[in-house]
Amino acid sequence: MGKGSLPVPDPGRPDSRSALRYLFWLIRRSRLTVAAAALLAIGWMGCQALAPAVVGLAVDAAADGQWRTLLGWVAILLGVGVAQAVAGISRHRFAVVNWLGASFRTVQVVVRQANRLGSTLPRRLDAGEVVAIGTSDITHIGASVDTVSRGVGALLAVVTVSVVLLRTSVPLGLIVVLGVPLLMLVVGLLIRPLHHRQQAYRERQGRLTGRAADLVSGLRVLRGVGGEALLASRYCKESQELRTAGVHTARVEALLEAAQVLMQGLLLVLVTLLGARYAAAGKITVGEFVSFYAYAAFLVAPLRQLTDAIDKVTRGHVSARRVVAMLGVRTDLTDPVSPVPLPAGELADPESGVLILPGRLTAIVAADPADAARIADRLGRYANGGTLGGVPLTESALQWVRDRILVADNEARLFSGRLHADLDPDDRGTLKAALDTAAATDIVADLPDGLKSIVDERGRSFSGGQQQRLRLARALVADPEILILVEPTNAVDAHTESRIAAGLRSARAGRTTVICTSSPLMLNRVDRVCYVESGRMVATGTHRDLLRTQPRYARMVLREEQP
Repeated sequence: MGKGSLPVPDPGRPDSRSALRYLFWLIRRSRLTVAAAALLAIGWMGCQALAPAVVGLAVDAAADGQWRTLLGWVAILLGVGVAQAVAGISRHRFAVVNWLGASFRTVQVVVRQANRLGSTLPRRLDAGEVVAIGTSDITHIGASVDTVSRGVGALLAVVTVSVVLLRTSVPLGLIVVLGVPLLMLVVGLLIRPLHHRQQAYRERQGRLTGRAADLVSGLRVLRGVGGEALLASRYCKESQELRTAGVHTARVEALLEAAQVLMQGLLLVLVTLLGARYAAAGKITVGEFVSFYAYAAFLVAPLRQLTDAIDKVTRGHVSARRVVAMLGVRTDLTDPVSPVPLPAGELADPESGVLILPGRLTAIVAADPADAARIADRLGRYANGGTLGGVPLTESALQWVRDRILVADNEARLFSGRLHADLDPDDRGTLKAALDTAAATDIVADLPDGLKSIVDERGRSFSGGQQQRLRLARALVADPEILILVEPTNAVDAHTESRIAAGLRSARAGRTTVICTSSPLMLNRVDRVCYVESGRMVATGTHRDLLRTQPRYARMVLREEQP
């Protein structure tokens, strides 16, 4: 519970065999704070359960004229009230920790899975599914873990009150003992249709969110072909269908709430009626009648806690199913059964014949730029085929490859949030130098709050060239052993590109760096160029050597310099 203790550095390996197992896994990971919250909830509800009994004894003492005894019971009641306040405040503190812990762990395992899936993610899951997890599902999952402790305290409070009532009056005690299961049965009958409707609503919400993302990303194309109005009308129709599904779900939720109030009210009325009759007949004392009435009123709270716990656990179960479904998606690039460490050495792509010498700045120039991108994918193990030190990358664990090789291309995005956290999330202290190398210091200087400025989603507030320079700075901050850059300067002007080329050579001195580009300004700064035609390397050497010996190479790279 100390400052900065959440999120935890390692969330652990989740049990994703089912939604229920996943929720139990979250509870086990926070078992100490969940247990503490449960004990405090028991004390909190227990103090509330004791208060009516103390009040009844105080009333009897006053009726008998035992004033010293009355003062004693009043003092005990004060102590019970103080203990209840302390336990309630502490329970709430632990409850918040449990809620945040479950939410953070879910975010961490989902983000880790998204990173593991990489390019597989958009092919296997809709964007709306992932967005729904990050917006609503983590809230429901956190609440379901938090409610466990309160549910335990409420259940024990009901049991305690039932025992007290049975010892005082068997008929009144039986009303509670039989009434509580009846109430839970009614709630249980409503929970199942609520569960199904919530699941259907979540699925519709995920699909609609994905549709909205597709519309926004393709808005310019839609306007060009005149399809904006048609797609907008379809979205409105699906939006109305989602609203209707939400109303149907809300009806069941409202019925559940009404059933809780009605059943609890009937229980309260019945206990009060019989208690008054017993007091009038002399079967119980006036103090005991006051206690019975207070207990009947008190039972409303723990009973609502129990039904609320069932509702939140149900919502959490629905949300956990979505998380489990995402965790069950398998990447196209699987780890071997017995991964081997990767040695130091030359990075190679046998399919094309490209060989990257360690510690050198190498460029890959392809007659078809798509060939260079495919080679970069193989060298970074986004596709099979690359080797390091003669060992196939597929024989090593994917995480080990990612720790040593970073591929930065133009498909990478800037994330929303503060710019500093986006570019240097681990606060390595090298961001200023990286911004200088990427010629991006002027971008930061023009922002109202500098590195503390908030970045719009996908960096929409920046131009294409600005985004490219900021992405390059982020890759340089990571400072990987092997850095592969795919067209890192194709959106910037020649002057800026020249500054980047000079800075990049200095910043990556002694480190293995690969640049997929056909820009003469960049090629003039590299140590070695691999020229590829039809997917195969046909020549290698310095940029100047290839200009003299490879006419097709010269025509391709110099085309950009011709007026």
